[in-house]
Amino acid sequence: MHDSLANWQTPQVIKKALAKKHIAVVGLSSNELRASHFVGYYLMRNGYEITPVNPRETEIFGKKCYPDLATIPHPIDVVNVFRDPKAVPEIAQQAVAIEAKYLWLQFGVISPESVAIAEAGDIKCIVDKCIKIEHARYRGRMHWLGFNTGEIRATRTS
Repeated sequence: MHDSLANWQTPQVIKKALAKKHIAVVGLSSNELRASHFVGYYLMRNGYEITPVNPRETEIFGKKCYPDLATIPHPIDVVNVFRDPKAVPEIAQQAVAIEAKYLWLQFGVISPESVAIAEAGDIKCIVDKCIKIEHARYRGRMHWLGFNTGEIRATRTS
């Protein structure tokens, strides 16, 4: 799967996922030093409805924290995952059960089994990409500055 990650990093799918507003952040932490906390806060500040998912937390950002996707009482469009890849197949199964539209696996969260589960349940997948960076690229400040090319490079393209 590592060689073919591009199949799960297409700008078209990323843009469609970013257009959705209800995001469950699985592995969201109340620890301000954790990437999940920073990303969750950023998403909230940019108009997204965040649902924290972490069995070790009760509340994050003043929002009730759920132990898993199955216990969330409202619809979720995007399941954004900050977990060890070994934990993701169960999360993918839950994402299918709640009829999420997208499974977004953050940097380093690469699970071919989870992608297969999600795609079999008609869920589009984004793998090894950061939702915050992609939001900045296509909808945030980088977009406003004209950097919405879909690629970030150190060299000029002709």
